[in-house]
Amino acid sequence: MASTFVKQIMNKTVITIDGSMSVQEAAQMMTNANVGCVIVTMMDLPVGIITERDFVTRIAAEGRPLFTEVSHAMSMPLTTVSPDDTVWDAAEIMRVKGIHKLPVREGNEIVGIITTTDFVKICSYGSDSQMRNICDQILLRMNPPTTNVEAGLN
Repeated sequence: MASTFVKQIMNKTVITIDGSMSVQEAAQMMTNANVGCVIVTMMDLPVGIITERDFVTRIAAEGRPLFTEVSHAMSMPLTTVSPDDTVWDAAEIMRVKGIHKLPVREGNEIVGIITTTDFVKICSYGSDSQMRNICDQILLRMNPPTTNVEAGLN
């Protein structure tokens, strides 16, 4: 099976915000762009990300004011993936790190983002039999057989 690469499915629309701006300004930018996160920059370099989850856990749950600087509520360090990595690599990073949004970096520039929604879109294409085969392969990776019978070696 041919590999699918991050650059083939990533969203190239990336919103950035300076770390000195307020979380309210970040929320307004996210609403206007209809996105679930913004990349936080300092001196024009990407340093973190603020997501909808960060608004819940670091702002609302802690009772922080809306004028809090984004840099005080962002997730960091910024975990990224290369556009030339496979979607399997990206999915594994997201699983291990427990994240749902993964920026795509080329050098010092964020050129895209891949999200769990992108994986759902991938899974929604194709026939039912193709999907069953893919799901079977995923389940085998998650739960390797423990006996020869389960592995089909008898």
